[in-house]
Amino acid sequence: MSQQVATSNYHSSLLGARESIPLLGGYIPVAISFGLIALQSGFSSWEAVAISTLVYAGASQFLFVAMIASGAPLWFVVVMTLLINARHVVYGPNLAPWLSTSRLWPWLMHGLTDQIFALAHTRLPQLPSADRLGWFIGAMLVAWFSWIGGTAVGAIAGKELTQQWPLLGDVMPFALPALFLVLLAPRFTSWLWSLALGCTAVVALLFTLMGMTNAAIPVAAVAGAVVFFGMGALR
Repeated sequence: MSQQVATSNYHSSLLGARESIPLLGGYIPVAISFGLIALQSGFSSWEAVAISTLVYAGASQFLFVAMIASGAPLWFVVVMTLLINARHVVYGPNLAPWLSTSRLWPWLMHGLTDQIFALAHTRLPQLPSADRLGWFIGAMLVAWFSWIGGTAVGAIAGKELTQQWPLLGDVMPFALPALFLVLLAPRFTSWLWSLALGCTAVVALLFTLMGMTNAAIPVAAVAGAVVFFGMGALR
């Protein structure tokens, strides 16, 4: 029986790993860009890799190195990083109905990124309960290791890459916004989502134009959520 369970977990992990491979087209360029930016901000190669390994928070990492490089107080850096990652308060309850009783789940939440959440939110309900843990492990490990590997490439060889192909230096900063746009595009088929996302974009743009770039993301996220749930309740 235990052998059957192990075989099932192995196959479900392979399935999760295979289904997360399309995410690498966004993960690796963004991670390379982070490694390069961290190096330019005064961090060493191993520090950049350590940040991607331990923090593993995408946009928060870019904010983290930028604020540290600008001399911002550590408490403010921590507060802003937590605000950007506050979206995980929403992610957890949305996935909770599909999680098994395994004690591994709290530890695996380190690998819950925006993209893995979007993929898991679609796939976990479609999988048998016994396969969900293995699937998530496979998916999150592929994404995590690709992020760490991309960071290492950017920190170690990013400067040489951009010198040899200068266009990379101009393209890589757009990899992160492009990755989020790909995830958001299907939502614009709904008027409610279109209204909420449009409100989010407008609020973020207004705050950015007013020079409040650090507050733009969390305030815009709250505004979009209020519009979405408010209009949903009225409907």
